[in-house]
Amino acid sequence: MDGFSGKNKRSSRNKCCCCIGTTVCIIIGIVILIVILALTVFKPKRPVTTFDNLTLKDMDFSLDLTGLKVHVNFTLEADLNVKNRNKVGFKYSNSTAFLNYRGQLVGEAPLPANQISGGETKAMNVTLTLMADRLLSNSDLFSDVRSGVLPLNTYIKLSGKVKIGLFKIHVVSTSSCDFSVYISNRTIGDQNCEYKTKL
Repeated sequence: MDGFSGKNKRSSRNKCCCCIGTTVCIIIGIVILIVILALTVFKPKRPVTTFDNLTLKDMDFSLDLTGLKVHVNFTLEADLNVKNRNKVGFKYSNSTAFLNYRGQLVGEAPLPANQISGGETKAMNVTLTLMADRLLSNSDLFSDVRSGVLPLNTYIKLSGKVKIGLFKIHVVSTSSCDFSVYISNRTIGDQNCEYKTKL
């Protein structure tokens, strides 16, 4: 009877050890699978912000040579694309698009917070209205207008998060475009853009 009881205890202990071993193996396998997926399929990728088109609207311009005064007014429309290359959504907070003249802020437009699904490219249309009073205070304006070329820059910074499993990864995507406004024919040229992203 004691021998039978001892066998049962050993058998029960063996089953328990086997069960624990199997559970540990399954847990290790799941952890390895999560790590592999995190480093391959779900590896965080940088969202890319690009300017596709810049258009001048309602440009009003006059030059007073005797009084050395300049009057410039226009609206700039920018077609912006944000491509989320991740398999999961990219959620970004409120931001602002800036219009600069020789390093000085002369226009801005809000970019409301939003979310972009995995693999999606979101198109945005941004309208930047020139703050003429800020532009007129710059001493280089008169000579630039006389030359017929106005050097400008647009800058956008999107700050948000990509959620991979239990982790939220902070992402910052910036785009900066230098371009020239040709006053005589009211067109845009010499566009040069730089795009950067930080994880």
